[in-house]
Amino acid sequence: NRILNAIADSREKLIVFGTSILIIVTVAGSVMYVAENDVNPDFDSIPRCIYWAIVTITTVGYGDISPVTTLGQLIASLMMLLGYIILAVPTGIVTSHMMSEKKQAASMATCAHCGVASHREEAAYCYACGNGL
Repeated sequence: NRILNAIADSREKLIVFGTSILIIVTVAGSVMYVAENDVNPDFDSIPRCIYWAIVTITTVGYGDISPVTTLGQLIASLMMLLGYIILAVPTGIVTSHMMSEKKQAASMATCAHCGVASHREEAAYCYACGNGL
């Protein structure tokens, strides 16, 4: 439940991230079309090049389409490296939200008797005075 809540609470950031990925894939596919279209019959349309960009950036790499020009191979290399970077971003967004939620929950556990805060999440009693939280 905590993971699902963190994903739901981070949805705006994840939507921006997903939109950015769609833009990157579209631009990369279009650039690859320009770089490979004249020499490689596999890159015959922009939608097919976008498919290649998605397969490459997600690190699936079917191998059904591959660049042959030096520029195309450079673009492919950059897309592969970008794919590894992209895998970490959503994980970091959700994990960061989970940790801030945990810190907030821990800081909210304040003793009503003595006013001491920052108890452990699982604490049932105040560490300073011993009263129930």
